[in-house]
Amino acid sequence: MKSTNAEAAIFWRKPLTKQRLYNAGWLATAVIAATVGTASAQTAAPAATTEAPASPAPDAPPPGFWIDGIHLSAQIEGGISLNPSGPSNNFGQLFTDHPNQPMLNQILLTANKPLDPKATGFDWGFKLQGMYGSDARYTQYLGEFNTVNPADRNQFAVVEANLMVHLPVLVAGGIDLKAGQFVTPLGYETIDPSTNPFYTHSYIFNFGLPFTETGMLAVSHVSPLLDVYLGVDTGANTTFGPLGDNNSAVAFVGGFNLTLMDGNLTVLALTHIGPENPTRVLSPAGFNADAYYRYFNDIVVTYKASDKLTLVTDANLVRDDFGGYYSSASRTPGSANAFGIAQYASYVLTDTVTLNGRAEIYRDNNNFFVASFPGNASFVRSQQGLAAGVGAPFPTTYGEITLGVTYKPSGLPPAIGGLLIRPEIRYDQALGNTHPFNSGQDNGAVTIASDFVLTF
Repeated sequence: MKSTNAEAAIFWRKPLTKQRLYNAGWLATAVIAATVGTASAQTAAPAATTEAPASPAPDAPPPGFWIDGIHLSAQIEGGISLNPSGPSNNFGQLFTDHPNQPMLNQILLTANKPLDPKATGFDWGFKLQGMYGSDARYTQYLGEFNTVNPADRNQFAVVEANLMVHLPVLVAGGIDLKAGQFVTPLGYETIDPSTNPFYTHSYIFNFGLPFTETGMLAVSHVSPLLDVYLGVDTGANTTFGPLGDNNSAVAFVGGFNLTLMDGNLTVLALTHIGPENPTRVLSPAGFNADAYYRYFNDIVVTYKASDKLTLVTDANLVRDDFGGYYSSASRTPGSANAFGIAQYASYVLTDTVTLNGRAEIYRDNNNFFVASFPGNASFVRSQQGLAAGVGAPFPTTYGEITLGVTYKPSGLPPAIGGLLIRPEIRYDQALGNTHPFNSGQDNGAVTIASDFVLTF
């Protein structure tokens, strides 16, 4: 998982009642929901070109102000998640973990000089992005701001601080290099709420991927069809030094992106490999933390079926060499595995309304990755190897279906670059004999949520 480990997790157990689950019916509902829905605004396919390949366009920055080629913007996200059962925590959700309470998720400030997507020679840029809000509890790098206000729900985090260069060398489209701190390239959903279809996040985003990385990443634009990713970093959500990294080894990231069917179909396949378990846990037990790897593997397939309909499939597999239980007699560690798939659909109904759907199945095979973190510092503590997480009592297969609407009002004042309002209804269920939801009482949970994202 992004943070917890077998030694750090505190598992609570509740009496199990009669199984109330009908898997076949649930899966049929999931298939139907996966095929009805919406296209995400963040995944517009690149246009086909017959010209010499150039550096692809960077992630489009939100509306803001330009000063000498530097883009400045501010973004605010707040929302509320209603759970009729009234638990203290929405299990399976991180960024929307506190039900029935309004939350200031993010105040996001960004200064960005993007690379010129048409550059044929050398070009350079940078991105500085900081966040204040409740989301920062989960996006902090180890070693940065972890002790500033750990008891507060609203905290501060650096999201990105990097330099970028485009080098017209080696391959037809040149190479883009990024060095510093940046969000992971793996996965479909993002930390930036304006590029997501929903307020709540998938199990894959919450538990199957890193959030951020510190290191270097190269993207080689081999041809209009193929980009190759290669990089090294200090690990998932880490920086440098004894406080910034929970072990002493580097991690690897690599993969490729294919652009097919005149840009209407893209396939992004990436992996992140390196040790993630903290030395403070493994070393006292006589194990070398640097020798046990965690493998994040993710494939995102985006198909623009029409001008209005976009379908996205996110498939995920994560494995930890030391995540399973082991025999103290044999001194043999066991591995932990989790895997899942999320299907998204987005349909642009009007210029202001987009319909969104997500259906997901996620299996935590060893009860290692999926957890909740009740304290405001619990997620960071768990990455450091300190007991903090609360997981389901047994290995569990999770399912969730989310249906929502993205509303973009028109006619806003020029100073406001955009406003998104995203109501949704979500149903989570444990597809097995466990009761992780609603404070350990229920096999499933219903939440009704909405947020707003305002960009300046």
